[in-house]
Amino acid sequence: MSAPAMTALEDLRTAWEAVPAGTRRREVAWALLRGLVGDVPIANPCPFCGGPHGPVQLPGSPWRASVSYAGDLAVVGVVPSAGVGAFGLDAEIATVACGLGVRAWTRVEAALKADGRGIRVDPQTVVVTGDADGWSAVVPGPDAEPRVFRGRDAAAPAGVLISVALRELSHG
Repeated sequence: MSAPAMTALEDLRTAWEAVPAGTRRREVAWALLRGLVGDVPIANPCPFCGGPHGPVQLPGSPWRASVSYAGDLAVVGVVPSAGVGAFGLDAEIATVACGLGVRAWTRVEAALKADGRGIRVDPQTVVVTGDADGWSAVVPGPDAEPRVFRGRDAAAPAGVLISVALRELSHG
């Protein structure tokens, strides 16, 4: 049985840029987002405390966005919001060591960002299967119902790994 078409992931747009010394990372990331989708409002309220450090939102825009940082790079991605319930992106320096391996970690983190709970969910409970052309991640849900995310690994600058994940809206 084949996986459903990932139209939104096929329309993925990404960008990255080094953050100059003395510049806030968010300023660079938001400028990159506007470069991808135009002059849209950008907000990032934390869903838990309301502070300005939560998932990036583009209110009133037909896009879903995600931001990550890898070393001195700001990395952003957008997908069309039609049919997409959630979207997440993670970028890591390829030499960073972690127990899961860097590629596995970017996939898990992308899914957890899309989930919205981030590392409030134990990363080791996330099950990822597939390869660079397409993978899925199953994240334990807060109500014991697992959440399934579709993903792929994205083009990246030398020495950086980028993975993206999304959850499609159910149709019924």
